[in-house]
Amino acid sequence: MSEMITVGEAIARTLEQYNVEAIYGVISIHNLPVADAIGQRGNIRFVPARGEAGSVTMADAHGRFSGLGVALTSTGAGAGNAVGALVEAMNAGTPLLHLTGQVEKTWLDADTGFIHETRDQLTFLKASSKRAYRISNANQAIAILHKAIQEARTPPCGPVSVEIPIDIQGASIPLALVTAPLHIAPAPPVAQTTVDTLWAQLRQAKQPLLWLGGGAIGSEAAVKKLADAGITVISSTHGRGVLPDSHRASLRAFHNSPSVEALMAQCDFTLVAGSRLRSNETRSWTLELPSPRVQIDIDPAAASRNYLMDNTLIADCPALLAALAAKAQGREWGNGHWDAQVKEAVTLAEHGLREQCGAYARLNDAIEQALPDDGILVRDITVSGSLWGSRLFRANGPLMNVHSLAGAIGMGLPMAIGTAIANPQRKIVGLVGDGGLSLNLGELATLAQEKANVTLIIMNDGGYGVMRGIQDKYFGGRQYYNELHTPDFTLLAQAIGLQAWSVERAEDFTSVMTEALATPGPSVVEVRMGQIGALRFAGPPQKTLY
Repeated sequence: MSEMITVGEAIARTLEQYNVEAIYGVISIHNLPVADAIGQRGNIRFVPARGEAGSVTMADAHGRFSGLGVALTSTGAGAGNAVGALVEAMNAGTPLLHLTGQVEKTWLDADTGFIHETRDQLTFLKASSKRAYRISNANQAIAILHKAIQEARTPPCGPVSVEIPIDIQGASIPLALVTAPLHIAPAPPVAQTTVDTLWAQLRQAKQPLLWLGGGAIGSEAAVKKLADAGITVISSTHGRGVLPDSHRASLRAFHNSPSVEALMAQCDFTLVAGSRLRSNETRSWTLELPSPRVQIDIDPAAASRNYLMDNTLIADCPALLAALAAKAQGREWGNGHWDAQVKEAVTLAEHGLREQCGAYARLNDAIEQALPDDGILVRDITVSGSLWGSRLFRANGPLMNVHSLAGAIGMGLPMAIGTAIANPQRKIVGLVGDGGLSLNLGELATLAQEKANVTLIIMNDGGYGVMRGIQDKYFGGRQYYNELHTPDFTLLAQAIGLQAWSVERAEDFTSVMTEALATPGPSVVEVRMGQIGALRFAGPPQKTLY
């Protein structure tokens, strides 16, 4: 007879087979059999987050780099706490496995008031995940786990939740049920006729425009070759760095800048690669995109989702872009005069942004100067993140400017921690506001405990800066509910055991950032904006709020 092990141990063994390096979680009565097995085996790092939202966000960040993030939460209210973070992972298309405990099978959905029970938990997990499963048979546990991981990693990727009742976690099953990992089915090969037809369209264009989204990550070599051939490239904020900002053909992410918009209007073809063309990057879809327009997306449902397309090619972006790039033979479009126009448009856009940022452009420059070339900026939804963090800060490669795509505040710190653990050899800068940080303030202790290589920059303006800007612009300057009582973050960080600095003068940005970023491990820099000056941001350019 086969050796018998618990389902909890079988789960741990299976995750090891998928080369999972870290699991982020909050232990609870109803997930302890899984947590205990992970601890006994000792092969996977367990990161104890201070809240379920933080744990899933850390796993989200990790999964963007590793190809699979894993989070372990409690059931009931614990699983509910994770919902906002699951929504973010859905927006980002992150391959993520969310394991949640559950009460004993006897009490499932019984509405008896059993501890941690909630009515129809699976429904809210389905609403916030790509898919959600409930394991109801111990002998099927690993089979369902394999299926969940496969779905999370199959493009379009996303979080998949798995409920496991505690009695099933502790049940014994044959070791033989721990089977080999499932491979991800490769994307269908791109038909040569598709490539030839698209290339012919591109060759007819005098000046085509390539819009890059997150789906184009992994296409760096192909995009560079197309850009070298003269295609002008602009990206969503998620797609930044697929083509380095320094490339002569890059319009970076300046899609809402008048100079860049004017240049785009001179293009005569738009190729959209793996982007949803989100509202905040297109002025709620009023930004004119040159026609004809062709879209590449792995998801058939994406066709003409926000802009009417002349054609949608259901294909893997890296594969199709690579096939296109193979056809480029030297310079195909544009010339030195066009390159100069691109440079001028970007220069004007950057100049306008620097003027808007004022003294804080110097903070951007100080971080750029002190951060190693492979360093990563992780930014929360904050005035600074939306202004200089999103577009002014350089992006030399993909996933070097990590942020929340769902638009929720509070994710910056846990996202920075997950990014640091996934990239132990790289320095991470976390950019947060005082309002957003308050949502996951407890994760400062996680930062200290895990010794993550993060310098957390806290932009403290004593409230919700973005909301102030919106109220100024759309509500006649009436300011309500914006003033927040905030701690002295420098003292708080030091009390937690973190090295910390505070800055009250723009003149000190360079010296402080140089010292902080040269310090290995976790640290905090509090920027006291009340002493330096306010930043104004009222959301993406638009005439009305709604």
